[in-house]
Amino acid sequence: MASGGQQQVSVVVVTLDALPWLERCLESVRGYPTIVVDHGSTDGTVELVRTRFPQATLLERENRGLAAGWNAGLAASDSRYALVLNADAWVLGDAVEHLVAFAGEHPRAAYVGPRLLSLDGSLQRSVRGFPTLWRLATEYLFLRKLAPRSRALNAFYAAGFAHDTPCEAEFLMGACMLVRREAVDEVGPLDESFFLFSEETDWCYRFRQAGWQVLFFPGAEVVHVGGASHAGRLFREQVRGHLRFLAKHRGAAEAERARLLLRAALVLRGGVFPGTRGATYRDAARWLGSARAAELLR
Repeated sequence: MASGGQQQVSVVVVTLDALPWLERCLESVRGYPTIVVDHGSTDGTVELVRTRFPQATLLERENRGLAAGWNAGLAASDSRYALVLNADAWVLGDAVEHLVAFAGEHPRAAYVGPRLLSLDGSLQRSVRGFPTLWRLATEYLFLRKLAPRSRALNAFYAAGFAHDTPCEAEFLMGACMLVRREAVDEVGPLDESFFLFSEETDWCYRFRQAGWQVLFFPGAEVVHVGGASHAGRLFREQVRGHLRFLAKHRGAAEAERARLLLRAALVLRGGVFPGTRGATYRDAARWLGSARAAELLR
C-alpha cells in the first residue's frame, strides 16, 4: 500500500450482525484509518473489533438505517476520499490504491465503484440505471430477460454492460464506493429517509445533478457476499426505496403509478414462485395494496 493513498483515504464500514464476514472485510483494509459503525450487533461484532482491530474507531449507535450509519462514519473522518465498504465485502489486493489513483485522474469523479465479484468469483452487475416506471416494469416483470443487451429492455442493468472497461454510470451498487469529500461537502450527506435501499441511488442522482461524475472502474475488484446482515428479509424495503426515489425526484403521482405497477408485478410473481420466495413477493404485494404511496412512505 502506498503511503500517499493511506494519507488520502479512510474507510467507513457499517455493520449489524455481519459476522463472520466483517473480520475479512476489516482485515482487507488494515492499515487504513477505519471507522466501524455498529448498529446494535448481538453476534460478538463489538468484541471482535475491539480485540482484533483496536486501531479502528468504533462508533456504537442506534440503528436508524444504513444511510444514517454511513453519514456518522463520514462525519468521523476527514480524509480527501472515503471508501464506504459493506460489512460483507472485502477488497482484493491493492484495490483501494487503484481506486484512489483513478479518482485522482478524474477530478470531477464524486463516486468511483470497483468491479464486484460474488464468492464464487462471478460478476455482480453493479452498473445500473436510475429507476423509472418503464425500467421497473422491465425488471419486475422479467422483460429484460427477453433482450438483456438491449437499452430498451435492460437499461436498469446498463444493457448487459460487460464490466470490463471504465465507464460513466447513472448509479453504481453501493457495496463499495470511493467518494470524494469535496463532492460530499457540495451536495450534502446521504438522505437518511432511505433506510436500507436506494440511498446510494439518490446520492448518485444528486452528484450528477450537481455536475459531478459517477464512474465505474474495473481495475479494482471487491468481493461482495450480499445480504449478509438481512438475508433477504427486507425485500419490502427495496421496494420502498424505489417509491421513495421516485417520489423525491419525479413527484408523488409518479410514485403512486409505481406502487400500482409494482403491486401487480409482485402479485404475479407471488403466484408463479413457490416457497419462501413466493411468500416474500406476496407479502410485499399486500403491503403495496395497503395504502397509497404517500402513506407508505411516511
